[in-house]
Amino acid sequence: MDPQDTSDASSSRRRVPTAPIRACPLPIRRYHDLVIDAETLREVELLGSLPADQLDAVAAQARPVKLTRGDLLFNHNDEPDALFVVLNGRVAILNTAADGRESMVALMEGGDLFGELPLFDGRPRSAAARALEPSEVVHIPYTALREIYDAHPELLWQVVGLLAQRLRATDEALADSVFLDVTGRTAKRLLELSSGEDEFVLPITQEELAGMIGASRERVNKAISSFVRLGWIEQSDRRYRITDRDQMERRSR
Repeated sequence: MDPQDTSDASSSRRRVPTAPIRACPLPIRRYHDLVIDAETLREVELLGSLPADQLDAVAAQARPVKLTRGDLLFNHNDEPDALFVVLNGRVAILNTAADGRESMVALMEGGDLFGELPLFDGRPRSAAARALEPSEVVHIPYTALREIYDAHPELLWQVVGLLAQRLRATDEALADSVFLDVTGRTAKRLLELSSGEDEFVLPITQEELAGMIGASRERVNKAISSFVRLGWIEQSDRRYRITDRDQMERRSR
């Protein structure tokens, strides 16, 4: 067994280098001809349980947006006017320190919804969103949903459920930062990114993985190397094969 790691405050947030950041033009310049219908949105949390006529109304105002790797969809403290749903690709949600260091707090993939908080508290963006690869997202104006919630406030219980789910995820992440060392957090993240498969391709770079874990790339690489040495995983670049899931799960607790 590898020795216990301990994290220090200086490594809790690391820069996540990607392609050069390009702030997106106004979303209208990124719209394309794909039509968004209600069926596209029906599987999305927060939206799928809306009555059919209301979901149709939201879909009528939704617009698809194309992103290339490195595009900044919005930045911290931007004035918001819409939430987003990932159609395909991957978008990182990032927090940035005053000195420019970044921490990836969430990875958004197909079907995931993000950017909803200002709809309910009216405050600026609390994080940045940047495409990690060519992606398509759906831009949904807040006004489309405000009209529905104003007319049908009972639907806000669905919002409460979504926010409670996000709060639970935050609580779990905070607990991990206290009770798990870097090696344990690395094991847990790899298991999550495997989506239950023994063989998988890591959808992010090791720098980005380190940002999600809250440690330096060197310490995360050391943890991965220990898993390989112990025979728990096999690795070739971004391709992984879990050979001892039981041990990985034990190390992640």
